[in-house]
Amino acid sequence: MQEKIKEIFEQQRAHSLILRNTSLKERKEKLKKLKILIQENEHLIFDALKKDLRKSEFEAALTEVYFVYAEIDFALKHLASWMKPKRVSASMSSLLTKNRIYYEPKGVSLIIAPWNYPFQLLIAPLISAIAAGNTAMLKPSELSSATAQLATKLINNHFENKEVACFEGDASLSETLLKLPFDHIFFTGSPKIGKIVMEAAAKHLSSVTLELGGKSPVIIAEDANLEKAAEKIVWGKFMNAGQTCIAPDYVLVSVNQETELLRLVSEKIDQLYFKKQLLDLSSYGKIISDTHYNRLKNLRDNAIAEGALLIKGGANSDENNTLEPTILSKVPLSSSLMQEEIFGPILPILAYSNLQEAINLVNQRAKPLALYIFSKSKALVENVIRQTSAGGTCVNDVVLHISNPNLPFGGIGNSGTGSCHGFYGFKAFSHERGVMFQSNPDFNKLAYPPYENKKGLLKWLKKIL
Repeated sequence: MQEKIKEIFEQQRAHSLILRNTSLKERKEKLKKLKILIQENEHLIFDALKKDLRKSEFEAALTEVYFVYAEIDFALKHLASWMKPKRVSASMSSLLTKNRIYYEPKGVSLIIAPWNYPFQLLIAPLISAIAAGNTAMLKPSELSSATAQLATKLINNHFENKEVACFEGDASLSETLLKLPFDHIFFTGSPKIGKIVMEAAAKHLSSVTLELGGKSPVIIAEDANLEKAAEKIVWGKFMNAGQTCIAPDYVLVSVNQETELLRLVSEKIDQLYFKKQLLDLSSYGKIISDTHYNRLKNLRDNAIAEGALLIKGGANSDENNTLEPTILSKVPLSSSLMQEEIFGPILPILAYSNLQEAINLVNQRAKPLALYIFSKSKALVENVIRQTSAGGTCVNDVVLHISNPNLPFGGIGNSGTGSCHGFYGFKAFSHERGVMFQSNPDFNKLAYPPYENKKGLLKWLKKIL
């Protein structure tokens, strides 16, 4: 496998010199080919996602397959303008020149995808790589084995290895890939592994896009519509059984509204995820592996042992790795549940005395991938945004900001670096090359030596610069 990987890498490196000159028409044809491939195999993709994560067809379509269609369609619509050199103004030091920014492909790219949205988070970066004119080597997660196997088969059967190649394997395969001098690495996963990827990239000075995670907080102001907030939070948190990088990780609510919010959240869980008092498995996913399942149970149990109150849920099934939507209150800030990203169907709800206390609590933690604010006050929302830092923010809703390709999606600090989707994905796989065209080749001779008679020029420049 190592020799095969090296061989394909060299093929892609050679072919990347050809791809950099591909036309708009050629790149669009490849994107259309990818969309048709997905459309023809939709049922197989839905089956694979059901096997891996017990995703319903509706949820799989909405969050994985149709998401990818939208990404392709957006690229097809806007690729011409993205590829066109951008005009920029000349400065006083470059009068009479024409200046442009060219977006050139970085070259050979590596895409390492996670298991929680195993199709979307493998294919969406590939769309950006193709749009930007790169070759790509893909590594899906071995934990979502059914989706990984299908994606590898589809890609390798319909694309030439010298252009796009997909490899199945465990962490050792990732280690092998990361030893190669890629021009760009796109990684989605945990901050812990993100650091390993960044370290490997540094050895070759490869550029990186790291889409990581973190503890994404929800701040509910006292003027918010509590019932609507509860419903949106329950949906965003427990979709995919909480295994979403931008899922609400914990909620901060005024001490005056804590009891009412706990009641409403419990009520919404029953409405959305239970049928005749039984958890509706047709609409609720499972935890990806025994390891992740046991970790979540330990987080829950340890928090309760440390004084947290179990408000809702808590039941689990070892047989099918299912953990009911779980709500906890009074969780100690020192608890592991409040120290690490939960990434599962457990939601701590904490009370604050005043808004500044909530803001301070958020700022005491690493910068999250998302921050959610519920309030009717524009001034309050602006105040929270100014005082905090996050990869992205959604006001009076959760998760939805990822669906707009006009917005950059990405983290900051511990939650990642770089952005993706739409133009920002195209940009991630492109080098912005500054180009200056000199229209008066004799103008800059003013800066040439000898200098003894040019003091007046310096005085003039000092006035105008």
